[in-house]
Amino acid sequence: MNLAFPAIDAELYDILNAVSDPEIPVLSIVQMGVVRAARLADQGVEVTITPTYSGCPAMDVIGDDIRKALKNAGYESKVKLVLSPAWTTDWITPEGREALEKYGIAAPLTPEADKEALLGNKRIVKCPQCKSTNTRLVSQFGSTACKALFQCEDCLEPFDYFKCLK
Repeated sequence: MNLAFPAIDAELYDILNAVSDPEIPVLSIVQMGVVRAARLADQGVEVTITPTYSGCPAMDVIGDDIRKALKNAGYESKVKLVLSPAWTTDWITPEGREALEKYGIAAPLTPEADKEALLGNKRIVKCPQCKSTNTRLVSQFGSTACKALFQCEDCLEPFDYFKCLK
């Protein structure tokens, strides 16, 4: 399986791409990179998902939402949760990154840049409101464990930054 592009049967793509991430509703679970595979099988549809981190509380909701969406489309389904390989922010699609920014969450940087930003060494996290990089880390943890809280020093708006996870 190509890790950057999940194996989703074409007839299932639109159904799954319409399922929202429960914590970031402007993103679909496909855009978030949570869906790793979805294929038609003899007994219905088999969907494989990977959590953004192993303790992610949204996985039960995501599984239920997948089953409901597929049932509404006429499919019985089985959802399988896999932890390996671990999810990475590289799996967020370009459309997903754009949706994060429009929603007011700064998209993840590269691992090296992420470390510099979270240690306060460089001002490189771009404010999703005014696009300034004159930002500062307020807290290592934002609204969820996978985000950090930043504030823009130019427009003064606080915002979440989605941490780079590898």
